[in-house]
Amino acid sequence: MVLLDGAGLTCAQVHEAAYGRARVSIASLDRARAAWVTAQELTGPVYGRSTGFGANKDVTIEAPGLDLLRSHACGAGPPIEPARARAMLVVRLNQLLAGGSGIDPAVLPVLADAVNHGFTPPIRTYGAIGTGDLTALATTALCLLGELPWHHEAPPAREAAPAPRYPLASGDALPFVSSGAATLADAAIACHRLRLLLGAAVDVAALSFTAVGASAEPLAAAVQEARPHPGQAAVAARLRGLLAREQAARIQDPYGFRAFAQVHGAAVDALARATATVEIDLNAAAENPLFAGALAWHNGNFHAAPVALAVDAVRTALVQTAQLSTARLAALMDPAYTGRHPFLADRPGASGVLILEYVAQDALAELRHLANPVTTGTAVISLGVEDHAGFATQAARHALRCVEPLELVLACERAAATRALDNPPPDRPLTDDLEEARRALTTSTTHLTH
Repeated sequence: MVLLDGAGLTCAQVHEAAYGRARVSIASLDRARAAWVTAQELTGPVYGRSTGFGANKDVTIEAPGLDLLRSHACGAGPPIEPARARAMLVVRLNQLLAGGSGIDPAVLPVLADAVNHGFTPPIRTYGAIGTGDLTALATTALCLLGELPWHHEAPPAREAAPAPRYPLASGDALPFVSSGAATLADAAIACHRLRLLLGAAVDVAALSFTAVGASAEPLAAAVQEARPHPGQAAVAARLRGLLAREQAARIQDPYGFRAFAQVHGAAVDALARATATVEIDLNAAAENPLFAGALAWHNGNFHAAPVALAVDAVRTALVQTAQLSTARLAALMDPAYTGRHPFLADRPGASGVLILEYVAQDALAELRHLANPVTTGTAVISLGVEDHAGFATQAARHALRCVEPLELVLACERAAATRALDNPPPDRPLTDDLEEARRALTTSTTHLTH
């Protein structure tokens, strides 16, 4: 069970609700109700309640909201998987519980029921630029109104339930869609999965260190205290604990071993910063307007620039740690480091696991492509009123896509290191070896914390 209170939602909990199908429950509607009361009592122009949207902000319109939902329920490309849509519902529900939106609080238990009974909106991949997931949330709103069908996957052993319905009023429309919940959901899922994978990477490195007799001297506590980056220290401490501390074969090893704590630790630090940034927004009242203190505050809290910048940094850091993995993989192919035949073959002239280098370099090339920053671009739309975009949506989407190639790079290293520690068999197809290495990564329980 994930308790939603508008304050304590984590990336791990978003993932558990989305993929583990954990039920959600609501702690209290008090803050949402207080904002709704404020919104009901205000008079005068309020964006989205008595005016149009975007460039139409100065146009007085009576009850414009439902038209907003119908006009913005657009998307393109393939449908996203139901688990990601469910994560979006969890994030938006938690944000609304934080208060400030002005939405009718009676809709929030309906959203919780949708999550718990396997209903998700049919949202598509494209349609946001980091200033609000308008297309995805407008589509969700029309599902609540009964104008679009929900996608339904009944959870195992749970009672059947009717499709969630709620008669959203005009004033509920903008409060419902004024959020980057889909972007944050993707970012949260990516942060959680990458945290597990970066932890598993230390286990893989330990196998390679052992296979080539790499020195543990660079991991010493004294070295880390001289340059106290938290991630570096955590990685070094974890790896020290995994090694047998035998006599090193060389005075200094290549960077893939000697600088592992520094490079991998930087990725751990980047991911920690991104996770903290995402979790702030998971629990933020990023509403425009924000109803607080008996007033409506028009603002730009919906803009996801902090998330885009943080996730850009993570993707860049992943390339660095993957590059060191391929460097260790190259060392595992070299008799000078392993004392075995080239490519860990069973006899001279055989190819052994040479092909793993091709696979790893292919996956690394994909990671490099995905690391291109999104925050160097922008967009100007809506007659120039919306004159900047952070593209956090694309940053989060690319971070999700990084999981597979990083996993493949590490699996190649693990498969080679495992072979180096055993008696190399005759040449054979390596697909099963690689899949076994990938499964070992995904079942690792190593978690790195500062």
